[in-house]
Amino acid sequence: MTIREFQKAIEAIYLTKDRARGIPANLAWLLEELGELAQALRKGDVSEAEGEFADTLAWLCTIASLAGVDLENVAASKYAHGCPKCHRAPCCCAV
Repeated sequence: MTIREFQKAIEAIYLTKDRARGIPANLAWLLEELGELAQALRKGDVSEAEGEFADTLAWLCTIASLAGVDLENVAASKYAHGCPKCHRAPCCCAV
């Protein structure tokens, strides 16, 4: 599944509810999922972390859809040629 296909799948499942909530409320859900991901990683629970990675990606897709952003397109345009600053892979920037 591509990033675009995943974003479209999340839209098909949740867009009506997500649109009614609006971007600020969906952003709060994303932040909550990031916190849950951080906890799972700290605990070293790989199975739980995998689920939280999926949830985090789903909420990110939701917010991108509500903002009219195609995540696959913007990710490819920014990172297709390596680091956006030094244009290398791996990155050679000082920081």
